[in-house]
Amino acid sequence: MKKVDVTLYLVTDRGGMTVDVFLRKIEQACLGGVTLVQVREKECTTAEYINLALKVKEITDKYGVPMLIDDRADVAQAVGADGVHMGAEDMPVRLARQILGERKIIGATAKSVERARQAEKEGADYLGTGAIFEPTVKVKTHRTDIKTLDEICRSVTIPVAAISGINIGNVGKLAGVPIAGIAVIAAIMDPPTERVAEETRRLRERVEEVICVRC
Repeated sequence: MKKVDVTLYLVTDRGGMTVDVFLRKIEQACLGGVTLVQVREKECTTAEYINLALKVKEITDKYGVPMLIDDRADVAQAVGADGVHMGAEDMPVRLARQILGERKIIGATAKSVERARQAEKEGADYLGTGAIFEPTVKVKTHRTDIKTLDEICRSVTIPVAAISGINIGNVGKLAGVPIAGIAVIAAIMDPPTERVAEETRRLRERVEEVICVRC
C-alpha cells in the first residue's frame, strides 16, 4: 500500500470550457494546494482522452501533484499517469493492479463497508465515498449518508476521501468523521480562472481544520 494524500483531491470536469481555460484552472488549482488530480472524461474518444491527459500531466508534474485517470487503466498506462480510480461499475481493483503494477496508485469507489473492505483486500490504495451531498455537476451517483461514511472510514486502514457536493460552506458537517480528505469538482472547477488558486487555498485550509478536529 502506497501513501496517498487525499487532503484536497480535484476531480476534473471540463464542461463547456475550452481546453486552454481548463488547463489554466488545473494549474491554478495546483498553485492553490490540491494534493491529487483525477482527469475525468466521459464523452471523448480514447485519442482525445490521451491527448488531454498528457497536457494535464505536464502541469501536475511541474507542481509535484500526482495525476490519476478515471476508469481507464489503458489510458493511465499510455500517458504514464500516477494511477487510476475505479468506480463501482468499472474494472475490478485486482485486475487494474495486474495491468498497472504495484507502484501505481489505485483508488476505488466504495459506498458500503462490504465494498470498502473488498477494495482494500484487492489492493486499493485509497477509497472515495459519496455522494455525501447533492452534486452540482451531472454525474451518475447515489447519495451516501454521513453515518455510512463514518462506518466505512473505521472499517479500513487505507485513506478515505468524502466525495460530491462538498464545499467550504458544508465541509464542516464532516467534522468528527475520520476522513483523510475530500474530493471536489465544482468547488474548484466552477470559480473564474483568476479565483481558482485562492478558492483552492481557502478550501484546503478549511479541510485541514476539519481533519484536525477529528484527530
